[in-house]
Amino acid sequence: MTRAVMIIEDEQVLAKNIKTYLERHEYEAMVLHSGEDAIGRLDAFQPDVVVLDYHLPKMHGLDVLAHIRSRAPRIKVIMITGNATVEVAVQAMKAGAFDYLAKPVVLGELKLLVDRALGQERVETTLDYIQARQASDSCLSKLLGESPPMRTLKDKILRLAAAESSLSDDDLPAVLITGETGTGKEVVARAVHFQGPRKSQPFIELNCASIPTHLLEAELFGYERGAFTDARERKYGLVEAADGGTLFLDEIGELEVPVQIKLLKVLEEKKVRRLGGLRENRINFRIIAATNQNLDRRVQEGKFRSDLYYRLRMVHLPLPALREREGDVLVLARAFLAMHGARYRKPHLCFTPAAERKLQAWHWPGNVRELRNMLEQVVLMAQDGAITPDELLFPGPLAPLEIPAPTLDGGQTFNLEGMERQFLTAALDKADWNVTHAARMLGLSRDTLRYRMEKYNIRSR
Repeated sequence: MTRAVMIIEDEQVLAKNIKTYLERHEYEAMVLHSGEDAIGRLDAFQPDVVVLDYHLPKMHGLDVLAHIRSRAPRIKVIMITGNATVEVAVQAMKAGAFDYLAKPVVLGELKLLVDRALGQERVETTLDYIQARQASDSCLSKLLGESPPMRTLKDKILRLAAAESSLSDDDLPAVLITGETGTGKEVVARAVHFQGPRKSQPFIELNCASIPTHLLEAELFGYERGAFTDARERKYGLVEAADGGTLFLDEIGELEVPVQIKLLKVLEEKKVRRLGGLRENRINFRIIAATNQNLDRRVQEGKFRSDLYYRLRMVHLPLPALREREGDVLVLARAFLAMHGARYRKPHLCFTPAAERKLQAWHWPGNVRELRNMLEQVVLMAQDGAITPDELLFPGPLAPLEIPAPTLDGGQTFNLEGMERQFLTAALDKADWNVTHAARMLGLSRDTLRYRMEKYNIRSR
């Protein structure tokens, strides 16, 4: 695709040389010798980049730059100056110039700057598209369901957004979202952000369990060149990337205590210092955190700092499990069936009444994620028509747990903790160390089993 460059330069020979050089490299170029003429042709030509002389005969280059920035802020302006002092450079950059170049102009260097400016413009356009798509996919209407728990949740989000819009400052409260795995914590986090006053700003997300602990601090806070062996270039952290917007930390309960301390400091002071850096950078972001763990218990166990917990829990949004949302299973199932049907070009799929009854009877240990993924498999294998109960892919019943009662040798004393540890280990062995299946066999919640595994130092094999 041809890109357009407007050259505003009163030295006719130089302007002609720049035009010829850029056209040779497949740019569309237009030359104008005064700022007034350039402003008059701006809308008609619609340049992607402007090469602008600092000293023009009537209208000063900085005045032309200000006019371009006010009318078309997307246009990148490269300033050319015959007096390349620090003061001129600072004035140009403060006024919004993309970069500047000193005379005599090296045409190869100018082309490199034009290429860079166009690359930056493409990145910004892409980011705008992604942000707009995120907003359209993350509005409150995406929270399907009209059960009482879901109506309560939506009402809380709306009241939170209204309160934030009327704040006298822009220091938005932290939000903590809790709920079982698969309940849709990320969807709720996006709804909170895109319903609120920062919806046009970045939404940056990080799953704290997906990155090794020794890399997590660098990912969050960034680092300077030379901060450690592989730090060859400066890297901005996700906290800085979220400046002006929202940082969403999923699985916040997985943060190690040293990272918790640094995160709390950033939240309190609104400043971040990159690893290996000396200067603190002021930032303005709001944090949304989510977890499927019992943070109260982790605080009691000393695994999560109480001051960070209470800082994050300024607004608490507990998510109901799918089995607690009476009537919502069919609403979600029909929506997922239509969505996957459209993707796989099977738009006429529906459920038989018997299939709907079976959907409602299932206990959904994996919540909304389990429902969505199961229905994608169903649609993938289905023919156009009605989905029957036999086509629903529920996991088969688990074999009953048969664990021999602990035996006591003649000289062995009763030890309740040892017997419980032996019982839990046997259950995990029976379930091939699948914690969810083992918890179901034992009649415990997944969190309770994980707590007991930690208590008795039982590690996954």
